[in-house]
Amino acid sequence: MNLKLVIYSRANCHLCKEAERDVREVLTEINFELEIIYIDGNTELESLYGEEVPVVFINGAKYDYFRVDKLRLAKTIFSLIHGD
Repeated sequence: MNLKLVIYSRANCHLCKEAERDVREVLTEINFELEIIYIDGNTELESLYGEEVPVVFINGAKYDYFRVDKLRLAKTIFSLIHGD
């Protein structure tokens, strides 16, 4: 199964930088597609996610926000890939 993870982020956001770092660490162990979308200046995205960034989606479904738990994320992705 192909997996796509999207992080809605902001420039100069320390939680966003931490989340991206943690997701990239998981990416070194498990292969999936990663896209970072900056919401700054996008009125629609700012109204949707402005109070929650970083917001993580997996295959279009909202997974988490504010912080990323690397172990939980790795288990979730592994489970999705392997159908557990």
